[in-house]
Amino acid sequence: MQATRTTPRRSPWPWIVGAAALMGAMMLSACSTPRTPEGVQPVTGFDVDRYTGKWHEVARIENSFERGLTQATATYSRSADNTIKVVNRGYDPVRKQWKEAEGLAEFVDSADRAALKVSFFGPFYGGYNVVALDENYQWAMVVGSSTDYVWVLSRTPTLPGHVREHLMERAQALGVDARKLVWAQPGGEQHARRPAVRT
Repeated sequence: MQATRTTPRRSPWPWIVGAAALMGAMMLSACSTPRTPEGVQPVTGFDVDRYTGKWHEVARIENSFERGLTQATATYSRSADNTIKVVNRGYDPVRKQWKEAEGLAEFVDSADRAALKVSFFGPFYGGYNVVALDENYQWAMVVGSSTDYVWVLSRTPTLPGHVREHLMERAQALGVDARKLVWAQPGGEQHARRPAVRT
């Protein structure tokens, strides 16, 4: 099927948080610099050139703008003016078509601190905070403008169990309700609807 470009609703992302993905789209607010959630510390020593490229969204806290989408990805590319182009993509199995949204990301302060603002709607920005990152840039966890918006990204469609457990613990330490995370099923056919952690 051909990708169908849609006009995204005012939303929270990257799906960074793609996410995503899609890693695309964060809760947007009418401000130029979205806040970082209390207790959340973005990664330092960040290398944006290593972060660019395609990421698979392997988990997310469900949100209205991605609901039902599968095989979500986020692709980041650096522009000459040091902004970052964001392309979020996912498959809608009900309509049987791909959806895609393009945005623009900028660093909130220094380029070695992974706190960014992402816009899909002109001057309206959402937070994109990379809070956990593999030393080889193979997986990442992103928190939006609040801890209700979280994405786990990977260079591959799945993650080893020990990495998932580590990220769950990291999310809980940041005040995220990790029970709300849903993980993509193998093959990317659909997102699991059960909580990642049983109560």
